[in-house]
Amino acid sequence: MSRLLFFSNNKNKIIEIKKIFNKFNIELISLNDLKISEEPEEKGQTFEENAKIKSDYGFNKTGIPCFADDSGICIESLNWKPGVLSKRFLNNFKSNEACFESIIKSTKKNCKQNAYFKTSISLTIKDEQNIVFNGKIDGKISERAKGRFGFGYDPIFIPKNYNKTLAELNTKEKNEISHRSIAVTKLINFLTN
Repeated sequence: MSRLLFFSNNKNKIIEIKKIFNKFNIELISLNDLKISEEPEEKGQTFEENAKIKSDYGFNKTGIPCFADDSGICIESLNWKPGVLSKRFLNNFKSNEACFESIIKSTKKNCKQNAYFKTSISLTIKDEQNIVFNGKIDGKISERAKGRFGFGYDPIFIPKNYNKTLAELNTKEKNEISHRSIAVTKLINFLTN
């Protein structure tokens, strides 16, 4: 498989994933390269279901083997939510900072700091045939937002055995441990073996 479509319009995700793929002889193309902007509605109940919806859609639209990811943060003080609704949850606030303050406040109030990030990647090679790869990273919510790298919830998430948030790690450091890189590495191992 020499060409592979990554079904995403998220510029940050595309940059992150292209860096991981660079070491392998696989041409990664994005929706932007194909001038595709429409995306299917993500109505799955799990990360796996949402990833499948997107990878099937990309494959059916282009005929190119396609993978898509769905990721999110699960926070103990919010009953392990927002999960699959992570993006919507963040967008409900007037700013990322306002969202982070709300989460940090809830964490302190409930004395529950635990959280994890999860990524599910679905690969569609043939019609309705999916292979799913998961990645998960445990950690905790920081006492304040820190760092200028990363995106999404990275400024408030401290990975287990670290004392910095994901947003304080550069892309190379983050790619060594992140939920997304764990799932992408499984995908690449599958594609190259």
